[in-house]
Amino acid sequence: MGYIAARGGSEAILRAEELVHCLRLSGGSTPLLLPQIRDQLRHAVSRAMHEGALYAPLLAALAVKQAEGDSIEASFLLRAYRTTLSRVMATLPASGREMACLRRISASFKDIPGGQMLGPAQDYQVRLLQPLLAQEDDQDVARALARYQELVELGQPRPTAVGHFPKVADYLRAEQLLVPPPDDPLEEPFDLTRQALSFPAPRSARLQALAQSDTGSLMTFAYSSVRGYGDAHPTLAELRYGYLPIRVAHPLTGLPVTIGEIEATECEIISKAHSVAQSDAPPRFNLGYGFTFGQGEVKAMSMAILDSVLSQARAGSLSGESGPAANEEFVLLHSDGIEASGFTAHYKLPHYVTFEADLRVLERARDHHAATQERRLSRLVAQTTTEEPS
Repeated sequence: MGYIAARGGSEAILRAEELVHCLRLSGGSTPLLLPQIRDQLRHAVSRAMHEGALYAPLLAALAVKQAEGDSIEASFLLRAYRTTLSRVMATLPASGREMACLRRISASFKDIPGGQMLGPAQDYQVRLLQPLLAQEDDQDVARALARYQELVELGQPRPTAVGHFPKVADYLRAEQLLVPPPDDPLEEPFDLTRQALSFPAPRSARLQALAQSDTGSLMTFAYSSVRGYGDAHPTLAELRYGYLPIRVAHPLTGLPVTIGEIEATECEIISKAHSVAQSDAPPRFNLGYGFTFGQGEVKAMSMAILDSVLSQARAGSLSGESGPAANEEFVLLHSDGIEASGFTAHYKLPHYVTFEADLRVLERARDHHAATQERRLSRLVAQTTTEEPS
């Protein structure tokens, strides 16, 4: 829903856009370079990539700069650019088991194979403003990097084993504690870039739609189901953040070839055990899945919760059938930030004709109301006159 074009007043429109650039540059600060945005505003760049549905860190940094930090506008710019690109080939399925993890945690078990790896996170200390960052200079950066290098050398990790861990979900499946995947894993995945979304949607389409949805929208839907407008009581099976190798089939030999890696976050959420209505299958845990480009943990967890809720609703689970988060059509059609912002923002464009029609309707309604009141008053006067004694 791209309500972005306006006719008429071309000169004023151009001057308005120039004023945006003027306000960005007139403060006298040094222009931000794209590597600075990519490295120091990681979460903003990651959000632009997964909501824009394009993994391109420098282009995402450019979008963040052009949008002046507006996350939805940056995502819009990146997704619009994506539509101009030709598709070369499809990659082979990637597995989170191959991820070189910088961070890997589980809230389901204290001790997991390979151990907990906190990695880069600010979840474990009080969050306070750090005034020293306001005075940060090149020397501070050099000292911080030198200290980090000392810590790395002190740990002396083994290069062949760094960051690769078994999956917690694999152990649960081995014990037959998880329900089987809702869809056939060999089925050709749905492609949202070439097919219109229809309902009921296959799980691959649902995951694609959730992966490019607005982070705040997904968090709101997931929170509603967790808080009480549903019956989701999830536990974090595993959260991974790191670098995932990407492979394609060699055009001549057909053998897999690694062409690079992407920075990504993967999340698997376990829900409490549920039975399925009119089924002889034993109760098992349900598993929800979330994935984002970059480090987007809130988005990945919210996506996994909603995947679990919608899967249970589709299967006719004894829970998960209530609340807005269980309505697949409602969730998927109202969580895309670009669609929602486009429709909302189009009300800034001229609506003279429609408002003129509303004015005429209002005038007729007011005339009708006045005539009705006048007739009612006339009847009251006539009734009063008739009842007066002669």
